[in-house]
Amino acid sequence: MSLKELDISINSFHGHIPTEFGAYLPMLQTLNISRNALNGSIPSSFGDMKSLVFLDLSNNLLTRGIPEYLATDCTLLQFLVLSNNSLQGQIFPTNFNLKKLLPRWLGNKSCLIDIIMSKSHLEGPIPLGFCQLESLEVLDFSVNNIIGSLPSCFPPSSIKQVHLSKNKLQGQTLDIGYNHFEGNIPDWIDMLSNLTCLILSNNDFQGEMSIRLRKLSQLRLIDLSHNKLFGHIPPCLNITIVTTTFDFVFDSHLVRIIPLREEESVEFTTKTISYSYRGRLLAYMYGIDPSNNKLVGVIPYQIGNLVGIHSLNLSHNNLTRPIPLTFSNLKQIESLNLSYNNLNRKIHSQLVELNNLAVFSVAHNNLLGKLPDRIAQFGTFEESSYEGNPFFCEQPLPKNCNAIESRPKDSSITREDNDFIDMNIFYISFVASSIIMLLKIVAVLLINPYWHRRWFYIVEL
Repeated sequence: MSLKELDISINSFHGHIPTEFGAYLPMLQTLNISRNALNGSIPSSFGDMKSLVFLDLSNNLLTRGIPEYLATDCTLLQFLVLSNNSLQGQIFPTNFNLKKLLPRWLGNKSCLIDIIMSKSHLEGPIPLGFCQLESLEVLDFSVNNIIGSLPSCFPPSSIKQVHLSKNKLQGQTLDIGYNHFEGNIPDWIDMLSNLTCLILSNNDFQGEMSIRLRKLSQLRLIDLSHNKLFGHIPPCLNITIVTTTFDFVFDSHLVRIIPLREEESVEFTTKTISYSYRGRLLAYMYGIDPSNNKLVGVIPYQIGNLVGIHSLNLSHNNLTRPIPLTFSNLKQIESLNLSYNNLNRKIHSQLVELNNLAVFSVAHNNLLGKLPDRIAQFGTFEESSYEGNPFFCEQPLPKNCNAIESRPKDSSITREDNDFIDMNIFYISFVASSIIMLLKIVAVLLINPYWHRRWFYIVEL
């Protein structure tokens, strides 16, 4: 009965939490039963643990709602983790008394650092009280039914992670993918100086790619795919290699009861597959994906200076001109997709030096000439990587470069040869022919006396 700490997390316990659990352990201060397979509801007897400071029930199969007694009687509660369950209903009753946890819901808790409430069946708009969360670093409301838009004062200057994916948010503001945001990328995006991942994919954003992205110097991942962005790609996109992570929180007085922050998880498509990156893998992943938009113009050669990038997808746009030679500097790149654009000219032979390249596609462009030598990684790329370029030749394509050069490249070129004359050539030929004819006449008149006399006779007449 005098037990103060109990941690049975990360096991295979299943079944219901005993109904009288709280009555048996009234002096408990720390309770962690996360990452098991417990089901049923949270017992009302949890309200008997009036000394409870830390409670983690996350990653189980718990159902129903939060007991009223827990919200009214556990007045010392400072840390409450309920994520990844099947809880539903009202979060707290109107008379809840958790003043050290959520005074007046969230608005007055200016020192709050993390809010993680994903997969919690939350509904309605995000409260205006978020404007007062000046210390907020992590906000995770993903996979809920949140509607409306973010408050106009959002985001706090201290924010590091924002997870709002798979909700029903809309409006002209920042979000993580799969919502219905529209309009330009917000001007205030440059305030998020600590962001490492910017995921705006699968929305209705329009306008140009914001030049403000260059101020986000900590970015590792940029996903702007499947929007309606147009204009040129800014030459100033910045991918910085950041090795510092913030997975653990320590406090000299509460080191045993402060919860570890849940690992950040970000979905990003590379090598044609959507991966979920978290923890150390996320810390070492760098990529840019503005595919499936309406971008035009040349590919900035400065992108070749992002030597730490692993994935670059510029496909399904209207980009023109050749592939920059600087791309041969991307020694760490594993996936390079430039397909479905209007790129032309040849592929630089130096690209064969990209020894980490696993997926490569320049299909459906206007590129021409001999394909890169089939050595190193380029020996693994098949016809699908190059198809849709009518003037490509050599293996793995069936076309032979010598055969292409020996015949007219286009029927329209043949028609040009037959149907109209190059005027510059015509004028030069005409003048030269006239001079030659005049010289011939003078020569005949000087050499042949008969024609000499006839010429002067005609002139006299």
